[in-house]
Amino acid sequence: MNQPSHPQRRSKVVPKLCLMAACAWLATTQASAFDPGRNVECLAPSTPGGGWDFTCRQVANELVALDLVPAGVQTVNMPGASGAVAFSHVLSKRNSDDNLLVASSTAMASQLAQGRYPADQDSVKWIGTLGSDYGVIAVKKDSPIQDLPALMKAIQDDPKAIKFTGGSGAGGWDHLKVLMLAKSAGIKDLSAIPWLASNGGSTSITQVIGGHVEAYSGDISEAKGFIESGDLRVLAVLSPERLDGDYAEIPTAKEQGFDVIGPNWRGFYIPKGASKEAQAYWEDALNTIYDSDSWKAIMEANGLMPFHLSGDEFKTFLDEQIAEIRDLSQQIGLM
Repeated sequence: MNQPSHPQRRSKVVPKLCLMAACAWLATTQASAFDPGRNVECLAPSTPGGGWDFTCRQVANELVALDLVPAGVQTVNMPGASGAVAFSHVLSKRNSDDNLLVASSTAMASQLAQGRYPADQDSVKWIGTLGSDYGVIAVKKDSPIQDLPALMKAIQDDPKAIKFTGGSGAGGWDHLKVLMLAKSAGIKDLSAIPWLASNGGSTSITQVIGGHVEAYSGDISEAKGFIESGDLRVLAVLSPERLDGDYAEIPTAKEQGFDVIGPNWRGFYIPKGASKEAQAYWEDALNTIYDSDSWKAIMEANGLMPFHLSGDEFKTFLDEQIAEIRDLSQQIGLM
């Protein structure tokens, strides 16, 4: 973020009148500066355990640990319509709330691209991203499906043979990842592939583990605990190349013959009517969090890759991503 420039002092001798005026100006500036106070709230548009919930709770902890807020940050879960319920709440009830942060991600960009929200991306202020997750396609541990080619072959033979689930609604980001893979596999009737929407990633994973649905489409951070426990077996990660560390053994979709990448950034927006001072404060706060050693450790522990955009740069990126998703959605008949 650009910092305001300060005029150089012309002399070390400052007239008393000027000094008094400068003090008065400084006092006014400080008085108008944003103070987050003790009632900061982070709105997670998902059930507890989902990706947006994870983003809110981790950032809430960091805001306190780094002394960026004077008290704890309350995380409020408001699931529904792939984030549209929370989005509508912000526009209608909280549009001038300086102390409200709302978790967001690529999933929200897909919904905006398809016109599924009551307004477009210009109706809120976008403040920054704090890393990127990558999509995964997974099955339960004892599934007869051993790899991604086998999964795609089953769909090629019968588009209705495999039922997928994820934390987004039909046409949402988790669903789009399945459709992009199916399109890459040459499957023509994409609309025939069954999709079961769930309110949050943990609910959809439970459906897969319980044998009610054959395959899960989500993000690696949501699935982390279930991967570590062995209950969920990942067929592919939608990253440009294999991830490091604990995930190094998971093959990418690309290396299995499907040229699909599914990054899911994690970030925040605030109400459109929030003050410029509040916007600047929260942009700086996210910059501070991203640069901290503690956040780097959180990213590494949860499979987040480096990805940080702030303010106008973030908005430009988002506009481009939404345009790309809208074009893809039109190509595959979602719009």
